[in-house]
Amino acid sequence: MLPISVLDLSFVTSGSTPSAALANTLDLSRHADALGYTRYWVAEHHNLPSIASSSPEIMIGQIAAVTKHIRVGSGGVMLPNHAPLMVAERFKTLEALFPDRIDLGLGRAPGTDPVTTYALRQRQEEPGRDDFMERLQELILWETREFPETHPFSRVEIMPSGVSLPPIWLLGSSDYSAHLSARLGMGFAFAHHFANHDATDAMLSYRNEFRPSRWRDKPHAILGVAAICAETEEEAERLASGADLNFLRRMRGEFGPLPSPEEALAYPYTPADREMIRRNRTRLFVGSPDMVRTRLQELAEVTKADELMITSAIHDHEARKRSYGLLAKAFGISALF
Repeated sequence: MLPISVLDLSFVTSGSTPSAALANTLDLSRHADALGYTRYWVAEHHNLPSIASSSPEIMIGQIAAVTKHIRVGSGGVMLPNHAPLMVAERFKTLEALFPDRIDLGLGRAPGTDPVTTYALRQRQEEPGRDDFMERLQELILWETREFPETHPFSRVEIMPSGVSLPPIWLLGSSDYSAHLSARLGMGFAFAHHFANHDATDAMLSYRNEFRPSRWRDKPHAILGVAAICAETEEEAERLASGADLNFLRRMRGEFGPLPSPEEALAYPYTPADREMIRRNRTRLFVGSPDMVRTRLQELAEVTKADELMITSAIHDHEARKRSYGLLAKAFGISALF
């Protein structure tokens, strides 16, 4: 049975508030836990009116506290925005509080626009430089304690002591993180839901190049996908219309709340708009449970994915919960629906 997981971006929907989006995340996490999903990851984005999730560490603690079995993690922490020591401290704290239930997913993008990126990093040295590899190496050294004896960091004790970092996953939408995570022997998660790079190339490159390490003895590749499911194809298409309009607006640099199907169906699309949406539908799986399961399983077989992680941009919270419930039943992980 193919494991399936949840990537929740804490969508802010039209007519609602970011606070309500965060409350919905907690509610959906309890639902996913009861349904038998494997993981529940939350993202780090800044200055995006459509996404309320800016502090994954805080949300991870809240989600883990209201669930029982599901693994909870970051999809991901944008490492260039943070001091590696702080990342290590925060995730060791989470691991101490919720042993064997936390995942540390790391990304190298800022998760925002250039001005906000500057605001996040302006007190750091050379804020415009790409120092992801240096930060990742430092984070690893905080865990392995392999700083040279003469290095000042060798005398710094991370608290809580005696707690290991959670499993590390490198996130990517190109082949960069695929090659890097394979070389380091870490887990890999590919963002098919917005990537332009071929998912099969990235996933197979990771698997073929993987080297066993202290982090992981065999490869594990998660494929992030966007899916919207309903009892009928017609209802799924109606729900997906909001995601279609949201995509179109993002391509124009408009990052407002996720629109409702009613807003989307009333929108005056041009032929060029409809062609953009049609092309994007190759990255969005819409339909009845059997339709979506079949298409996702086919993609998982081609990419040799070990796990699917599903994000669902659905305006109505109850309809989003229903979509995850139908998919859980279709994939055979739950008998609740």
